Amino acid sequence: MGHRPDISNRRAGLGIFLIVVGALWILERLDLIPSSWNDILISWQMLLIGIGAFSVIGGNKTTGTILIVIGGFFLVPEVADIPNELRRLGWPMLIIGIGVVMLITQTGKHKKAPPQFDQDKNLGMDYFDDFVVFGGREVYVDSQNFYGGKSTSLFGGTEYDLRQTRLSQNGAVIDTLALFGGCGFKVPPDWTVKNEVTAIFGAFTDKRGASLNQIIPDPSKTLVIKGFAAFGGVEVKYM
Repeated sequence: MGHRPDISNRRAGLGIFLIVVGALWILERLDLIPSSWNDILISWQMLLIGIGAFSVIGGNKTTGTILIVIGGFFLVPEVADIPNELRRLGWPMLIIGIGVVMLITQTGKHKKAPPQFDQDKNLGMDYFDDFVVFGGREVYVDSQNFYGGKSTSLFGGTEYDLRQTRLSQNGAVIDTLALFGGCGFKVPPDWTVKNEVTAIFGAFTDKRGASLNQIIPDPSKTLVIKGFAAFGGVEVKYM
């Protein structure tokens, strides 16, 4: 198998993140970080920024950038004294910032078509791009030429029923990002499922073993599931 730049970049980003977290933890244990900064580094604002960074690494640039903007917006008053005149403009500026992010990222999407797809083709449910936060969602896919998609679950869960789906001639690739949440896939028993998910305090599980009953997976029907899971998991099952 050839080199996969997207996976390499994601793992490199995760490695840098872990190094930074470990270094900050050591500095905190050595009392080299002022106590006032501890409240900032361990805060819901930094959690949003961290989730946003993982979203960007996972390929969901719009969602990730918006979370970083929101986290940064609420973090600024904690580290700087903002005059009341500027505080009154805070919410309008945040709304404008989110709008600018959505405009820029959406424009970028039109410049480059997704890999393996015809930009002028109406993919419909042949390809999905879902985002779930603080909730749950069940999706039934009956595409007869399924290419794959992207699924992001933050503090929530998404389940896809692919049992009536037929893969494209080249198979399918699903990019998942599960942070404090989960993503599940119901697939036919004869599909070959390749795991390329990086899990930190999370897991990838294939529970089809008890359901296969001597069914040999067909290599021509290959589904690749890649992505990242932290404090969450990705699950494959038949029932």
